[in-house]
Order: sequence, then C-alpha cells, then structure tokens
Amino acid sequence: MRTLDQWFAEYAVSHQNPTNKAIHYICVPAIFFSIVGLLMSIPSGIIANTLNLNLPIIENWAFVVLVFVLVFYIRLSVAMAVKIAVFSGICLVLNYYIGQVVPLWAFSIGVFVIAWIGQFYGHNIEGKKPSFLKDLQFLLIGPAWVVENLFSRK
Repeated sequence: MRTLDQWFAEYAVSHQNPTNKAIHYICVPAIFFSIVGLLMSIPSGIIANTLNLNLPIIENWAFVVLVFVLVFYIRLSVAMAVKIAVFSGICLVLNYYIGQVVPLWAFSIGVFVIAWIGQFYGHNIEGKKPSFLKDLQFLLIGPAWVVENLFSRK
C-alpha cells in the first residue's frame, strides 16, 4: 500500500497549474460536501429505527459511508483521518441544516454538477487528465491533498 506522501506526490503531477489548484481548493471540498448531502438524502429509516438515538445528523447513510471512508484515511495517516473527520462532521451538520430549508438532494446535485464542471475546466487548463481516471482511490486522495495544501504548515 502506498503512503500518503506517495499518493500526494502522484496526485501533484496533474495539479501544478495555479489556476487548476485554486479550482481544486474550491471544487474538491464542494464535491465531497455534495456527496455527503446526496447520501443524507437517501431514506434512512432503518438506521434511525435501529439506533433510535434521535440524532438525524448521524442516523443516515452519509454517516455510515463516512465511517468506512475514515478507515481508508486511518490506514494512511491518523492525523489526516482526524482532519477529514472534522471536515466530514462539518459537512454532516451543514447538510442537515440545508435540508431543513431546501430539498437537500436537489441542492446537492446542483453543487455536484457545478463542482465537476469546475474540476474538468481546471484539468483542461492543466492539460492533464484527472488522477481518478488512473485510479479511483484518487477520489479520496483529492480531499486529503486539499486539506494538506490549505492547512499544513509546510
């Protein structure tokens, strides 16, 4: 298994252009956020009835999927897993409240489509294909790369 630094080095190859990087700093978190929203939109009565906690922020499919996603990050770096867990928690809370105001699934689809258009535009500027076309695991490396680049002290 590759280390987090090895993943980042390979990911960075197709993310050198400053405009593409800036687009990624916005669009990658937006895509992650929208996927959380889409997963939260799936009826989750079975989870709520099983847990019976009356905590809709965690009694949903997004939370279940995020637990498994965090296993991926823990295997790479506990510190990164903590950072992604914090971001995931923020996504869960914000999506919950957005869903109280507008249909969450529709909002999430809109964000998802716009963010992917941005991503492909950025890669068009870069002149290189998105990394996930080579390996789907890069779909999980992207959020970690953004966190590392925006919030690291390097």
